[in-house]
Amino acid sequence: MRDRSGFSLPVTVVVLAILYVYLSTVFIFIERWFGLMSSPGVFNAIVFTFIALMCVFTYSVSVFTDPGRVPATYSPDIEDPDNPIHEIKRKGGDLRYCQKCSQYKPPRAHHCRVCKRCVLRMDHHCIWINNCVGHANYKVFFIFVVYAVIACIYSLVLLVGSLTIDPPKDELQSGDSFRTAYIISGLLLIPLCVALGVLLGWHIYLILHNKTTIEYHEGVRAMWLAEKGGNVYTHPYDLGAYENLTTEKSKICP
Repeated sequence: MRDRSGFSLPVTVVVLAILYVYLSTVFIFIERWFGLMSSPGVFNAIVFTFIALMCVFTYSVSVFTDPGRVPATYSPDIEDPDNPIHEIKRKGGDLRYCQKCSQYKPPRAHHCRVCKRCVLRMDHHCIWINNCVGHANYKVFFIFVVYAVIACIYSLVLLVGSLTIDPPKDELQSGDSFRTAYIISGLLLIPLCVALGVLLGWHIYLILHNKTTIEYHEGVRAMWLAEKGGNVYTHPYDLGAYENLTTEKSKICP
């Protein structure tokens, strides 16, 4: 298994981006629009600081939490008819056994080539957290994306709002530095709002259908094979939106 220090170049980029967005939002956008000493300025600074702290906290937990490893003692219960221990393949019928880990895999577990081990209910390996997104850290990863979307939209609104006021005379003398900060912030926030918004929408869809990213792509192929054979494919873990959100039956782990 690879070294899980948690730190990498993409993680460093994310941390620096969070820091830059926070500093520019509080000390430039809020300061210019409301003034940090005014009641609206203090209120917006407190709210944005809370959102930023939640982003940092949930991001840190996503980075350093083990996504879920298959217990060394795990073995499939062949006699249990409700236990889907077989892979759905073209030829079908093979037990879920990982050749690389030399052990059986429970339902919804997959081998990560980067982490070099099987991960429970693996969604995907994310370079931005230098970790897999799996059973143990999927919830906190999703919450991080929610806070990140809120923070980016909030910051972008404050950026636009601060441009609607006339700057003081002392700011006109240092206009180049403020102009640079606004350009960098705009080039950073607009793509982030779009990318994170799409990512949030994608994971809301997956949660409502009780799928992982891997299972979605596997389902596309399974659907094609089913249609080719004149059958109808249904995702085996989809219990309906409400049940998917509320029941533990939708989360199969050893």
